[in-house]
Amino acid sequence: MQNIDELINKTDPAWPLVLKWIDSARNKVEILPCDSSRAKDALFNTQVSTYSTLGAVIYNSGGIMIDNGWIRILGSGDSRLNRSVPEWNKGKTIKEYGDKPDYLLVADDAVGGFFAINYGAFGSDLKNIYYLAPNSLKWEPLGAGYSEFVRFCFDSDLSQFYKGLRWSTWNQFIANLDGNKSYSFRPYLWSPEGIDIEKCTRKLVATEDLFKFNLNKQKELNSSSSSE
Repeated sequence: MQNIDELINKTDPAWPLVLKWIDSARNKVEILPCDSSRAKDALFNTQVSTYSTLGAVIYNSGGIMIDNGWIRILGSGDSRLNRSVPEWNKGKTIKEYGDKPDYLLVADDAVGGFFAINYGAFGSDLKNIYYLAPNSLKWEPLGAGYSEFVRFCFDSDLSQFYKGLRWSTWNQFIANLDGNKSYSFRPYLWSPEGIDIEKCTRKLVATEDLFKFNLNKQKELNSSSSSE
């Protein structure tokens, strides 16, 4: 494991570039404050340099909220998004800090979608972002690395990306949403007959529970489809 001084890049850190992207962002972007000691712990436990965009976000933010918190990009944790990248991955993609994961969870959204960096779990396109879509329960490639994903969050038409997953009054519910909670829907968004989001009932649940539930359902669906 590299020590914290080796991970903090003083000559060419990525954060100034991230701030430039935020200055010109088309979507609403909010940087959550970070505690310096917590930021150092998170950076050390993730073992990434601040030369990288991922390291810069972890070390310089408690997380980044997009569209009032519809998307939550994980950093080093804050009261409104009380989980860091390494804390969130421990017990899911790694057993202990310093382990090399097959994929790394780096962001999620209010409707139970999860974004992860591929380190071999999903295919040969290493370091590209995949999205565990709540309406398919499949890891879908975004064809972008982490930096491009951050810029996608800042600048892309999210209403198009989330077509069919945003109900008409969604923005009235998101602004005060706890970053550790997500919406669960009935009927399930991945129901084979298809759903109308406007007719679904919504319930706030712990994002942790929803992730585990989605993975379990994904295994069930995969096993049932492979046995057909």
